[in-house]
Amino acid sequence: MAAIVTYLAIFAVISGALAYDPDMLQDLCVANTSPGIKVNGFTCKAEANVTEADFFFDGLAKPGKVNNSVGSLVTGANVEKIPGLNTLGVSMSRIDYAADGLNPPHTHPRATEMIFVLEGELDVGFITTANKLISKTVKKGETFVFPRGLVHFQKNNGGKEASVIAAFNSQLPGTQSIAMTLFTSTPEVPDNVLTKAFQVGTKEINKIKTKLAPKKS
Repeated sequence: MAAIVTYLAIFAVISGALAYDPDMLQDLCVANTSPGIKVNGFTCKAEANVTEADFFFDGLAKPGKVNNSVGSLVTGANVEKIPGLNTLGVSMSRIDYAADGLNPPHTHPRATEMIFVLEGELDVGFITTANKLISKTVKKGETFVFPRGLVHFQKNNGGKEASVIAAFNSQLPGTQSIAMTLFTSTPEVPDNVLTKAFQVGTKEINKIKTKLAPKKS
């Protein structure tokens, strides 16, 4: 517990100095998420209607139920869940991994990510624009940083469940899964683009698309 408190204190200092989102111009600007005017972020709720609920979220307290083929589940605590984060330039998430689970290669276009390992042991890494893999095995109580916009991953290398807390210097960092982006977009990326990029045939491309397609309920 002491390690978690220390980590959160360090994160608070760093995020204040390095926050990427635009600086706030008033004490608070609780997000008004109802349909209406579109801005870079969210418009502010009337201050008279602001309550403590706008700044509270208990969704990271317990492990999420992992029930998918990759073996991981991300629970976000961003401005969409905590309206009071609007204009503050920070957010968090919890990632739970089944045994041998993977958080597949992805990017966050609007934020740097810093993880703190709650339980377990993971192989993590990111790839630079020079195509160099920077990777390390991290254990309970340790941290690792993924620079903004770079492709990265986390893989549970143990035979038991694992979990991390992730911090971002954006109220809404965004996530682009490489595989899902390329093979399940709407409209679809043309097959002739994918076959040439990956140097495989249409049959292989269609096989990947079938495996990644959302399961019908």
